[in-house]
This record gives sequence, structure tokens and C-alpha cells, in this order.
Amino acid sequence: MSETPGIGLPGHQTTLFGHALGLHRLSPDKPLPREGEPYPDEERRRRGPRPKAPRDRKLVGVDVARILDEHFADPDAVPSALNDRFHDVYVPIHHIEHIVTAADMAGEVRAREAGRWLVRHATDRSAVTVGLALLAAVGTVDDIPLIQIIGLLSCHFGPLAARGLERLPGGADALIWLAERVTGWGRVYIVEALCRLVDGDPVVRPWLLRRAADGDFLNGYFVGRVAWVAELHKAVAMFGDDAELVDHTTRLLHAMTYGEGMGTSLRRYPYAVLVLEAHVRALGDLEPTVERYFAAATIAQYLTNETPIGSDDPGSRACWERGRAAYLALLDKEDWSATAREGLAAEDGRITWLADSVASELKLRAFQPDRPRAEE
Repeated sequence: MSETPGIGLPGHQTTLFGHALGLHRLSPDKPLPREGEPYPDEERRRRGPRPKAPRDRKLVGVDVARILDEHFADPDAVPSALNDRFHDVYVPIHHIEHIVTAADMAGEVRAREAGRWLVRHATDRSAVTVGLALLAAVGTVDDIPLIQIIGLLSCHFGPLAARGLERLPGGADALIWLAERVTGWGRVYIVEALCRLVDGDPVVRPWLLRRAADGDFLNGYFVGRVAWVAELHKAVAMFGDDAELVDHTTRLLHAMTYGEGMGTSLRRYPYAVLVLEAHVRALGDLEPTVERYFAAATIAQYLTNETPIGSDDPGSRACWERGRAAYLALLDKEDWSATAREGLAAEDGRITWLADSVASELKLRAFQPDRPRAEE
């Protein structure tokens, strides 16, 4: 690639693919800075109002399909002729049947040729999106690297990249590669696709149990689904001294404390008590860290303020309360309290939030040094 990330040469517009590839080469094992934004076409898109989606959802994508039909009706039309055709129409970032139908009518060869050219060479994100939609419908395994690289611009291209990779042989490995390099909304789309493949590929479940959640707030949309399909309630039997598995479970449970309305919250998760009991025991066997302290405290607060579905059952409430007491006892330990105080002195945002918002309610000893400690 000759393009410098985000910088167009005189008389030349940087392709979105070149932009993504250049940024990826700078940090090949991490998400792109700012998820690749701003894109090279940002200035052009700001010059005027953007097309809006039709009020009738059934009409979304109809304009795109019409342009594709007109293009493919000419047997001599070349893919580059599509580069500027979609700037002034509304192009959805999700799967739309109208575009799939246009690809089917054109035939796989021509649709694939157009999709590849647009993803690789187009300088307008709407055109790239149409190209990716075509590859999501008719792409082959040869297109996996192309889909992965443009998928790194995941907030915009994540949905179609996930769909395109999911339907291909070897798609699970390709999705895991991409999931390791995206965050935010992009990670939501990719992890949801992996959840749909959990029974079809043996690499998926172990990854979901150890790597799916990266700590971003948007993890709340998929952590409940991950817990379900990856059978977290069975995996807790494997905790032992497996710190990676325990810490990832910590992130899953923490996200489920704020996931009400996003996905399956902790109180709606039927295996919550079983998983919580195993988790707090396993945490107690590990060294305290700021992340572990913060998550344990937020879980304890959740168990204090929320009740499980079926809370009219005395046995259910008693198990919930025992879980709360176990987390509070862990937080009361001297080494855990010392870790929290060190985090507070270092002005760690998670610990300062706990000190301001949770410590008094839970009577956390880390923030009340004069309070006698419980027996350990």
C-alpha cells in the first residue's frame, strides 16, 4: 500500500481500505485508534445534509438496488463506474434483502467483481458499504482478508463484515481474528455472530469464555448471550487456578450488573447464584487487583439493590444474600482493602468512583480505615 493513513496525496483520494490497512499496520494486534475515525471521506460528507432512511422500513435499500440493477443491466459497465453513485442515497449498514436480490439478479461473478472493487478501491464510505453488502451475499473464502481489513473500521462496517464472515467456511477463525482487533459497537456485532456459530466450530466456545468481553460499556449488549451459549454455568467447574477464565468471568458478571434493557441482566440469568458462588470462591484464591476489587464491589452493590427473578421464593432470596455476604467478606480482607487504598492514592477512576458512590452504602473497610476488620 502506498497510501499514508488518513492522508491523501495531491489529486488523490485515500481509499477507505487503504486507510484501514495503513492504521492496522501501525498496531497489527490492537483495535485501530479511535476505531479508525475520522475516515478519509469525512470532509466530503460534512459538506451537505446526509440522505435519511425512508419512513417505510420496507423501502430501505430500494434506491441502492435500483442503482445496482441499472449498472448490471449494461454488460459493459465496469465496477469503477459505481464509485460515486451512492453518495446521495441512503445506504444501510446492515443486511438488506433488496441488495441481496440485486446481487442474485446480476449473477455471482459480476456481483462479486463489483463488491471486491468497491471494498478495495472506493473512496466514499457509501460505495464501500454497498461493496461489502455484495461480498456479504456472494463473497468466497478468497474475500476473507478483504472483509477483515475493512471490518476494522468496525463501527460502520462491522455489521456487514460479521455477516459476510459468518457465512463462509473458516468464518469462525476469521471472526475471532477481527474480534480481537475491534471494540465498541464493532465488537458487539462480531461477538453476536460468534455466538451464532458456537455449536458449529470448536474454537468458538473457549474464545467466548475467555476473550469475548473487553471491558467496554457496550459489552452489556452481548455478555448475557455469551454466558448462555458458552455454558458459563458449566465452565465454572474448571476455574481452579485459571486466572484468565476467572478474570473474564469477572468482566461478564460486572457487565451483567448494568445490562438491564441491553441484554440478559444478572437478576434474569437463571444460573446467577451458581456462577456467583463459584466466582467469589475463585476470586478469593487470586491476588487482589484494582480491576478485581472494582468488579467485586459493583457486584456486591448490585446484589444489595436488586432482587432475582423469582424473589418471592425464600430460598432464592437466601442464596442471593449469601452471595452478597461472600463478596463483602472478600472486600473486607486486609490485602483487598490495601489494594483499593493504593488505587485511590493513584487516583484510579474506578476506585474514586467507588469511594464517592458505593463505599458508604456497602461500608467498605478500604475507605473506612478505623472500622474493625472481620475475622479472616
